[in-house]
Amino acid sequence: QVQLVESGGGLVQAGGSLRLSCAASGRTFISYTMAWFRQAPGKEREFVAVIGWTGINTYATSLEGRLTISRDNAKNTVYLQMNNLKPEDTAVYYCAAAIGITAAQAMGVSSVDYWGKGTPVTVSS
Repeated sequence: QVQLVESGGGLVQAGGSLRLSCAASGRTFISYTMAWFRQAPGKEREFVAVIGWTGINTYATSLEGRLTISRDNAKNTVYLQMNNLKPEDTAVYYCAAAIGITAAQAMGVSSVDYWGKGTPVTVSS
C-alpha cells in the first residue's frame, strides 16, 4: 500500500511557475514508476509526465519544454516543475504510482496502481 500526498498547487499568473511535490509513504518507493496527471473541469484525466526509478522520463508532447519531472528516492518524493504556465494549464494535478510500468512512454490512467488526492492549480490570464 502506498499513500501519495501532493502539495504546491495554487493560484499563479500566466507566465509564472509552480513546483508541485508528491510525498509517498512506504519503503518501496524506488520500486514505483511515478507520474503526474491532471484533470481540468469537464475534461478527462490526462497524462502529464512520468519518471522511473533511474530517472528516465517521458512528457506529454503538448507540454514538453515547460515541465521538468524529478524524483528524490531518498526522500520518497517526486516533483513537477512547471514554467511559463498558461490558463489552459488550470486543473487538479494528481500524483500517481505504478509497478512494472515503463517510464519510456506515456502512462495510461488504467496503468496506475495508486492515486493521490490532487492539488489544484489555477492560472489566471
